[in-house]
Amino acid sequence: MEHRQKTMSTDYGERYTFEAEWFDTVASMLRKFILYYYPADNTVEIYDVKSKKMFLRRTKCEGVHAKDLYIGGMVNIFSRCIKITNFADHATKVKLASRMERTFAMIKPDAIDKMGEIMKRITRNNFHIGNIKMVHMTREEAEEFYIEHKGQSHLPSLLKYITSGPVLALELIGDRAIQKWKELMGPADCMEVREEAQNSIRACYGKDKQQNAVHGSDSAEAAARELAYFFPDPKSKNRILRNTATLKNCTCCVIKPHAVQSRLVGYIIDDIQKAGFTVSALQQFLVDPTNVEEFLEVYKGVLPDYGAMVTEMQSGPCIAMEITHKDNSKDVPKEFRKLCGPMDPEIARQLRPETLRAKYGKTKVQNAVHCSDLPEDGILEVQFVFFHHAQTIET
Repeated sequence: MEHRQKTMSTDYGERYTFEAEWFDTVASMLRKFILYYYPADNTVEIYDVKSKKMFLRRTKCEGVHAKDLYIGGMVNIFSRCIKITNFADHATKVKLASRMERTFAMIKPDAIDKMGEIMKRITRNNFHIGNIKMVHMTREEAEEFYIEHKGQSHLPSLLKYITSGPVLALELIGDRAIQKWKELMGPADCMEVREEAQNSIRACYGKDKQQNAVHGSDSAEAAARELAYFFPDPKSKNRILRNTATLKNCTCCVIKPHAVQSRLVGYIIDDIQKAGFTVSALQQFLVDPTNVEEFLEVYKGVLPDYGAMVTEMQSGPCIAMEITHKDNSKDVPKEFRKLCGPMDPEIARQLRPETLRAKYGKTKVQNAVHCSDLPEDGILEVQFVFFHHAQTIET
């Protein structure tokens, strides 16, 4: 595209160029953009491909950082949730390809109760979690995933183990992600791990060579295949693995986009698990305006911040969870609301400083998590997010 060469002077310094898109709800159309990012002063500029006009002159946007600019990522620019779809020039691709390398990671059944701790370690090691989903594979699905192990003597026990409980699938993005994740995991054999890599994830959470807490892709080819298996393109005909929602004595929790972008997901989940709750289903979603208004309808006309709440929930990826408890006698929605704390983080910090909103919330709107208000809402919200809304995304 000629515009890429002529719009900007080289006097502006280094810039990264991406293809991007945004669904304009007013015009009911998908708009295609070229997005320019200038790392020197953290500014952006947007060019409208169809109209061949500048959509946004170069300006600084709060909340947009270099770490957020990766293929498939979402950036919120003046309340517009813009998706980055590709590199727009060769120079950007060469510069950023290794820094945006993707790999597949899995937290296995034996470590699922420690997934919050493991995710904290992942983000502390400068990985970005691009996608995430909890699934419980059938034997047929596990055989398909482990196709390269076909005919090997250990396969039956591996299949039995990997289907014994839910697993957490993750897309990790970062500089040399494949190699760095392998180093962070440590050797497959936990006996070797404790001698060679005492601080690795497998040394801390693994039990033996098979029950070794985590899995990672061996190569770029394996990463592409494994990511496509767990996170297929909605337009492809690949099978979509079902979520693990139980709809039994549960409540709904949604980690809001600002907390996801700030890489707080592992910290929030770790607090939830340490409080005795179980994350029985988990999936990343992008929420469209119609669905988020329906989801938050109970607050319409009740809370003055309703409009801002709707805007926040659709400003980027959010993480939805079904929450249950180890103690079946617990009133899960009521007890979990206590853990979340007052809606206003400032009040929460004064009255209940150990709650999720006190620790991770910023404002009444950006208060880290949404949770179900009433006991009867818990199952309804889980059903809406994991079944009704999931179908709108996956079809």
